[in-house]
Amino acid sequence: MVKQPRDVTEAELNVLQVLWRKGPLTIRGITEFLEPQWVDAYYSTVKKLLERLETKGFVQRESSGIAFIYEATIARDDLVGRRLQDVAETLCEGSLTPLLTQLAQHHDLSKKQQKVLMDLIEDLAKQAKH
Repeated sequence: MVKQPRDVTEAELNVLQVLWRKGPLTIRGITEFLEPQWVDAYYSTVKKLLERLETKGFVQRESSGIAFIYEATIARDDLVGRRLQDVAETLCEGSLTPLLTQLAQHHDLSKKQQKVLMDLIEDLAKQAKH
């Protein structure tokens, strides 16, 4: 079985999470958030991660004087959806039902989370009727 590479490595995901939380930043800004005590040591690592993310189309950069500002081009929800679909295809023959069942059964959903889930199911049922 050929293993397909994930679209984002864990290290790249750490960089994306900073951009999702903090918004557009320079390499130094991202590095200061990830490794505040080791900015100089990790600067080139973060730069390489950003280059890979840009090549994959997950970030874009814009010139701002002598530095570049990096911004995520994929939303967190979109990446979550992609990863869940990959898991469903790999483990569940494409069905999301086992994933949703496991998540709902093995996590204590708050009343608010239960309501959101029920509202989603009702909306999906209404859409299916049309």
